[in-house]
Amino acid sequence: MSTTERRPAEPGRGADRGERAVDAPGAMPRRERPSKRLYWMWHDTMVIAERGLRQTTRIPELLVFATVQSAMFVLLFRYVFGGAIHVGKGISYVNYLMAGIFVQTVAFGATAGTGIGLADDLQKGLVDRFRSLPMSRMAVLLGRTLADLARNGLTVIVMLLVGLAVGFRPEGSPLGWLAAVGLMLILSFSFSWVGAAIGLAVRNPEAVQAAGLIWLFPLTFASSAFVPIATMPSWLRVFAENQPITKLVDAVRAWALGQPVGSTAWIALAWCLGILAVAMPLAVRFYRRAATLK
Repeated sequence: MSTTERRPAEPGRGADRGERAVDAPGAMPRRERPSKRLYWMWHDTMVIAERGLRQTTRIPELLVFATVQSAMFVLLFRYVFGGAIHVGKGISYVNYLMAGIFVQTVAFGATAGTGIGLADDLQKGLVDRFRSLPMSRMAVLLGRTLADLARNGLTVIVMLLVGLAVGFRPEGSPLGWLAAVGLMLILSFSFSWVGAAIGLAVRNPEAVQAAGLIWLFPLTFASSAFVPIATMPSWLRVFAENQPITKLVDAVRAWALGQPVGSTAWIALAWCLGILAVAMPLAVRFYRRAATLK
């Protein structure tokens, strides 16, 4: 015969959600069974993700400014620098450019959006409120990254429309485009966790934005995103050829233009998964440490 004991929620024990059900001597409490833990973690994650998406509708400036910035990059490179940059291989510069714009938009949006959002929540005490509730710790970070993933997907659609308006003419197959979008979403998810780690470590929204740009700008501009690597000095070319943004841009460009991808896609995917494997544990560690800092 089962009985139920209700206890106050224990700090950090989100999976229990303040209740323990005892079936029989030696039995595992119902709420601590793995299936229940996963259920409540996913439930809490969806609640946090929904909150993040509602912020977008209530503060549309967040999405508008991110989109306008990327659109300015398209117009700047297309009409100011495009006439002076020759990519060869019978490819127009706008077709060459758009893959770099897509990857840059996703990388900047994921890193800055997640990092600044978490830093802002820390300053306002919202993270402390979440930690005091009987909810999964991972849900706070996972929900935020999933919400930013959805926002980045919408931004990529807007950038595609802007590209088509300025002459972008992709020739890739629907399957190739599906692969390119999937890779960009994996990139967004991975870089969101990098942003989460930075936001929780730095804890100041303005400083988080600067910290994200410090390492993203060299990766983005010292890559094949905007100019062919062959035009770079030899010492810089070695770095540009072997860094993640180049592999991601080359894979997306090949799929979008219907060109052979080869092993580039697998290397790009390995970079994303490697970044995720490092950034996710760091973000969780910084989240736990954030509660002990005043």
